Amino acid sequence: MNAIARLIRPRSVAIIGASADPAKTSGRPVAFLQKHGFSGEIYPVNPKVERIGELACYPDVGALPTVPDVGIVLLGAERAHLAVRELSKRGAAAAIVLASGYTETGEEGALRQKQLLEAAGTMRILGPNTIGLVNLTDNIVLSASGALAMDSFPAGAIGLVSQSGGILGALLSRAAARGVGLSKLVSTSNEADLELSDFIEFLAADEATRVIALYVEAIRHPARFREAVRKARQSGKPVVAFKIGRSEAGAKAAVSHTGALAGSDRMYDALFRQLGVIRAKTFEDLLDIPAALATGRKLAGKRVAVLTSTGGAGTIVSDSLGVAGFETPTPDAATAAQLKSLQSGSHANLDRNPIDLTLAGLHPDILRGAIRVLLASPSYDALVIIAGSSAVGSPALLADAVHDCLPMSDKPVIAYVSPHAPNVGAVLTARGVPAYTSAESCASALSGLLQAVRSFQIEIATTAESCVDISDFSAGSLDEAAAKALFARFGIPTVAERIVRTSTEAEAAARELGGKVVLKILSGEITHKSDVGGVAVNLTPDTIGGRLTRMAVDVEATTGWLPQRFLVQEMVSGGTELILGLHRDPLGSAVLIGMGGVTAELFKDTTMRLLPLRSGLRREEALSMLHDLTTWPLLDGFRGRPKADVEAMVSAIVAFSLMVAQLGQRLIAAEINPVFVLPDGKGVRAADGVAVLGAADQA
Repeated sequence: MNAIARLIRPRSVAIIGASADPAKTSGRPVAFLQKHGFSGEIYPVNPKVERIGELACYPDVGALPTVPDVGIVLLGAERAHLAVRELSKRGAAAAIVLASGYTETGEEGALRQKQLLEAAGTMRILGPNTIGLVNLTDNIVLSASGALAMDSFPAGAIGLVSQSGGILGALLSRAAARGVGLSKLVSTSNEADLELSDFIEFLAADEATRVIALYVEAIRHPARFREAVRKARQSGKPVVAFKIGRSEAGAKAAVSHTGALAGSDRMYDALFRQLGVIRAKTFEDLLDIPAALATGRKLAGKRVAVLTSTGGAGTIVSDSLGVAGFETPTPDAATAAQLKSLQSGSHANLDRNPIDLTLAGLHPDILRGAIRVLLASPSYDALVIIAGSSAVGSPALLADAVHDCLPMSDKPVIAYVSPHAPNVGAVLTARGVPAYTSAESCASALSGLLQAVRSFQIEIATTAESCVDISDFSAGSLDEAAAKALFARFGIPTVAERIVRTSTEAEAAARELGGKVVLKILSGEITHKSDVGGVAVNLTPDTIGGRLTRMAVDVEATTGWLPQRFLVQEMVSGGTELILGLHRDPLGSAVLIGMGGVTAELFKDTTMRLLPLRSGLRREEALSMLHDLTTWPLLDGFRGRPKADVEAMVSAIVAFSLMVAQLGQRLIAAEINPVFVLPDGKGVRAADGVAVLGAADQA
């Protein structure tokens, strides 16, 4: 048994700093272990007390009769390391340190945390600043959470790991009130040693756990997180994560739009999407979605039957499902006929959806019959049953009727409890029918089921990295011409252009390129050229010379810098402008695509994909990014517009991602804005570019 297994399933527990008063925080761990049926040895440690109830109390860890598997340290931050050192010397597997006052408080606290780790040696640490852990599967509570004062908790198949201690208690009590069964709950908090990924890996191998739920503040070790989630997927266990911090201001970029468009929370979106982690949009989702997943039922499509005895509630649920992208189709002819045969009379609407039983819902046989018909119907992929006011007096009638029908189908069945009746929801959930008190929660639960099926179909890209020689490019911020030359080296087409220094050279370049042209200043420092008057369009050989002279004067007046070199470019028309960029943060490297041009940050119609380590995107991933855009119809022939060369844009995205993969950390920033997607068959053109390279040894 490894250290984490001994931590979660200890045979003996020492409580250092235990109090004889169960009303105190330091008195809770002993009281809770006894209250909830821990069958192992409990060793209170307190030199001032000889006994706590029927238990002998020991003066120090050295006096314990045997080596404890786990020590719960209730001492303050100033003394906790002393107890940790004693536990380590005795050979304990792990210590749970509840005290606060470590890295969360600043530099002095960080030194305390370092001292704590040094004292632990090879022994594992949960915390500090943790509320502990609860193993409901084995009746082991190693926590001081006040939520454990409740008499009992339903054990189930959902394992929870939270980086917040208080949230552990909140979810434990909420789940119990709703009849949702949990297996293990762990608060990792400061993560001085053991962290999120350690417990994901444990739960991935835990036979009692079928779903893993995460409350995430920050993923401190992305590579370990990737590997842990991979193991969970291999075990067939979906992972649901609620990530706080969605309102953080987006990251600001020094040289490109991409950083402002990306933002750190969007990187979490990209990471979760790549790994198949289901993101809970609300705190309620963190229980709602796992409760549905824990049933083990798979959702094959978006067609939902709504069975109700109260018309208004049926309409509310149908509306929420529609907003979430689900369908509530009318029963097919055969299904409708079977429903009608259940009862004669005109007071039940059994041939439409919602299927309204009205008073017929009070008859168990009719209710069972309707459920069986809908579960067998080829028209539906899932069933939502609405518990109306009639269920308040006899919740078992509805719960038993539904439960009896579950074995005949593997389709998801969930319930919406219309009146305020927590006992009804708890009874239904305990009988295998997850119950919700809001129509939006029903939609979230079904969405989570649909995502779970898709998440196990996700394949991580294994594209071979490119091997392009860029030894002739120097480190630093490249000017636009050099940036586009870099992109072209990796196979991304660029506009035709010429570098010029004088009005005469500009006139000659314009004649050579033909048609209307664009004039730009050329600088490795000024990347947002239009902001300083450094861009002019619709120029001809006759107008470009004078415009170059005026541009130089205007830019110098604005910036104090006199441009010496300029770009004359062919003027591209008839295409759709997109932005294609790189964003890096501690989670990894991502490619961003979206509506481009000067309005990129205004409209923010973008999508991102996180790159696998040292690999680029597959073509299907690049295509799916384009489909994600609100402006996708502009590429697909919207209102008679010519269809764009989507295949060429897909090739450009893949080429860009391979460049990012090959250059690694040497590529500090890269962006093409705009890249013109021309009509089908005419390709794409990178019309502007930003790139910053580090030294060659940074790759």
